[in-house]
Amino acid sequence: MITTLRSAYNAAHTEAKYENIQNAIAESFGFPCKFRLSETPVFVPSLFKSQLIDACESIFDTILQPDFLKKTQGAITIDVPNETPHTHFMQIDFGVCEVNGEIIPQLIEIQGFPSLYAFQVGLADAYRGTGMIPDGMSTMFNNFDKAQYINILRDVIVGNCNPENVVLLEVEPEKQATNIDFYATEAYLGIKILCLTKLKKEGRNLYYLNAEGVRVAVHRIYNRVIFDELDRRPDLKLDFQFTDDVDVEWAGHPNWFFRISKYTLPLFKSRYVPDSYFLHELKTIPSDLENYVLKPLFSFAGQGVIINVTSADIDAVEDKNNFILQRKVNYTPIIETPTGPAKTEIRMMVVWRDGDARPTIVNNICRMSKGEMVGVRYNMDKTWVGGTVCFFE
Repeated sequence: MITTLRSAYNAAHTEAKYENIQNAIAESFGFPCKFRLSETPVFVPSLFKSQLIDACESIFDTILQPDFLKKTQGAITIDVPNETPHTHFMQIDFGVCEVNGEIIPQLIEIQGFPSLYAFQVGLADAYRGTGMIPDGMSTMFNNFDKAQYINILRDVIVGNCNPENVVLLEVEPEKQATNIDFYATEAYLGIKILCLTKLKKEGRNLYYLNAEGVRVAVHRIYNRVIFDELDRRPDLKLDFQFTDDVDVEWAGHPNWFFRISKYTLPLFKSRYVPDSYFLHELKTIPSDLENYVLKPLFSFAGQGVIINVTSADIDAVEDKNNFILQRKVNYTPIIETPTGPAKTEIRMMVVWRDGDARPTIVNNICRMSKGEMVGVRYNMDKTWVGGTVCFFE
């Protein structure tokens, strides 16, 4: 997006440098990355950065409204006890789009759930290691450096607990596509990566057994379990259910996974937010239906999304309460690469520390695509696509 830096990076790039990026990641965390990394970061000019920040702040304003909890109560399908007053994490995805001839961010999705907070630190370091990132550009916000950023993660994830009493909870974490972030989190914060099946309950107390078979109390959970994945695993033998009332703190309370989700999209109103409607509230189907996309509220990684939606698709939806219709946006193929232009989506990574009046933007994830959608299955056998990070002017 900064054309001079883009041209210089493309000209200096080699396959050896791309391999060095991948090797640097594997060496940093002891494991290779399972998902495709792009050959390049994205260079974002200051104007677009300011627009991203403005868009996020307008979203924060809505979430801070006193009636937000009431408006989102209907989103909660699994009510977990001891809900926190606010989410600890938000991921806000913006497409880089053209609207009326102007390149501006457009909100695609929002999640009250953590993402690759630890991994993105190592990824930025790997790109810097190529020697092709100019001084003065940063992946982070609020002038945070790496040490300050990790301290913020420690505040939010570990809190006042001993790290050995904090677990990163997932379903079969070793099999997850994003498990490199788990290892990065463990490396930076010293917490335990734990499969949900290994979490034990005794009365109102939770614990796990360490490598020596010694019981270790669990005082805080950094939750990474996705509920639609959990629903697909009735084979799991669980001692702990999310609906159990237990003595534990949450870093990312599960209820906020539902409250801040596609369910929230119709509540946001700004130039950065495409029109969105709850399907069950639609009085009439838009006459320009080809300009909309149909999305299930609680799917993950684009599952169940219908891009070229028809009236028949809408009629076929039985649980209309669990779908939204969102106006399509025009992703602009703005990133010039040696194998053709790429579209991009920027995820603003947000934390909300206990005691803070507002959430804080801390970092970013960027995904490059040459397919119909941003996602692995739409970019098979393509290059200069995949996960990356923005360096901001």
